[in-house]
Amino acid sequence: MPRQLKLGAVLMGVGGPGDHDTWRHPEVPGDASIDIRWYAARAQQAEAALFDLVFIVDSQFITPDSPPHYLNRLEPLTLLSALAVSTTHIGLVGTLTTSYNSPFNVARRLASLDLISGGRAGWNVVATGDGGTAGNYGLEENYDYATRYGRALEHVRVAQGLWDSYEDDAFPRDAATGVFVDPARQHRLDHRGEHFCVVGPLNISRSPQGQPVIFQAGDSEEGRDLGAAVGEGIFTHAATVEQGVAFARDIKARAAAKGRDPEHVLILPGVNPVIADTDEAARARQEEALLGKDFAKTLAQFGRPFGWHDFSRYDLDAPFPELGDLGATSFRTRAEQIKALARDNGYTLRQTVEHVTREQRSPFVGSPRTVADEIQRWFEAGALDGLNLTVTVPSEFARFTDEVLPILRERGIVRSAYESTTLRGNLGLPVPPNRHTAARAAELVG
Repeated sequence: MPRQLKLGAVLMGVGGPGDHDTWRHPEVPGDASIDIRWYAARAQQAEAALFDLVFIVDSQFITPDSPPHYLNRLEPLTLLSALAVSTTHIGLVGTLTTSYNSPFNVARRLASLDLISGGRAGWNVVATGDGGTAGNYGLEENYDYATRYGRALEHVRVAQGLWDSYEDDAFPRDAATGVFVDPARQHRLDHRGEHFCVVGPLNISRSPQGQPVIFQAGDSEEGRDLGAAVGEGIFTHAATVEQGVAFARDIKARAAAKGRDPEHVLILPGVNPVIADTDEAARARQEEALLGKDFAKTLAQFGRPFGWHDFSRYDLDAPFPELGDLGATSFRTRAEQIKALARDNGYTLRQTVEHVTREQRSPFVGSPRTVADEIQRWFEAGALDGLNLTVTVPSEFARFTDEVLPILRERGIVRSAYESTTLRGNLGLPVPPNRHTAARAAELVG
């Protein structure tokens, strides 16, 4: 089957980073981020357009300057469980941190969502970057990078082991003989590692897709290695097609070096298409949105990679401040990129913030045909395997689903029908074999 574009919808309610005024739009209810009816309507809108998945982002630390959606939103798996019964085909992907969760609890919750949805669950694995989260879990400071990513890898491996606690034929449920479970098909994990000790078994069976799909996002060396080791879908951002190609090649080469099939690692950058009747109108609309941002709110958001450092204390037109290792236990890679940008260009703080804001320009801007052409160019160049679209205003999302997708569908780049009822099936990913079943089969062959 020809390679086809995968599609994700990031449901952002009243507006995430850089979109502090979305909640004021007449189509967006002020309580959208806590209204399950809003999420269900958007998920159904995405499913009608044959999207592969909806994606719920999360973090567990806020300040008064956090984006509106972050200030008041539903917990991802609770939300996705509700969406599971109001949709039939679309995948349900939620963010859960490996830094401040136990593997057994995460594995059980995700396996429950996977069964409730008939095999449509996905897990966005994050090693928490918001350092303030530590204080909500009884710690003085966030884990350092090595510990965060060490925990993340071990956490995923433990969860995957727990998901294989029962082989697929473990439950005969034979009323005549009184045999409900075959104990030989139930397996303890007995994991003892650097960060976790988990006995098992998990008290829930596998779903039709075997295990939830693993997603990951991270641009540091540690993040890229984690994605290459466990990620089946990689969430990222690229400003140009060249950056996208370089990132995709790097991740897939790392995956191949780890013995994985690089074709089973899908690159899914987050995008915000700007669509209008003409290219000129779309470009003008994007510029208006960027120039119309409240600088004070932008400056506050600018502090997030640095642990929500308060930049309002500095002279905006003085050289960018010396920050030392600030950001080392938060979003280190992004913080270091910003420091280097300011240093290499001799920027003031204001110029640095303005440059970072301009970087938010979408590469997918124009008429529906122009946007479709650019998506096709990126896709055929290998810069992406799919797109993750931020969804807030329903009519803006509809311009993409109703005007851009038909063009791509005519070209055979986007599906015309779902191929499967599971997330793995629709993404073209294999069902992971149960490790215990596979080991026994290997012994028989040997």
